[in-house]
Amino acid sequence: MLTQDEANILIGLPKVKKYDDIYAFPSPGDTLMVPVISQNGLENFLIDINRGRIQITKCTYQERHQERTILLRLDIDGPPHHNPYVETLPLPDLEPYNGRIIPCPHVHLYVEGFMDKWAIPAPTDKFPNTIDLFKTIEDFLDYCNVIDKPKFWRESLNGF
Repeated sequence: MLTQDEANILIGLPKVKKYDDIYAFPSPGDTLMVPVISQNGLENFLIDINRGRIQITKCTYQERHQERTILLRLDIDGPPHHNPYVETLPLPDLEPYNGRIIPCPHVHLYVEGFMDKWAIPAPTDKFPNTIDLFKTIEDFLDYCNVIDKPKFWRESLNGF
């Protein structure tokens, strides 16, 4: 398990695409894993995109470290998330969300001792149009500090 400081450092690291591949944005019901690495090449990450099968507007974008630790997750058009209620907050910024139900879109954050069990409302300045799932991957990559982004295309438009 990571400490909070370690997680914050990993989230803040500048990241770059691992390969020059062009990835097909997943169709409803599909999942895509895209590898990215830290700019210095020392840390490996995965960006996951998981599309809803029945509710096609539902989508999850996730940044993982070393394939297993979720650092950030953006949920769009899914169920609301119920945050834990704790007497002693693990992070002071979580106070307004302690024990609260957070509707979508929301961002799950790595919190030491809780993993990804805490969520906050998705910041509208970072995610201005979550209805456009294709544009939102670019916003999520920015949020994850991916400075040299992998390329995506969407089959329905046959464009990058």
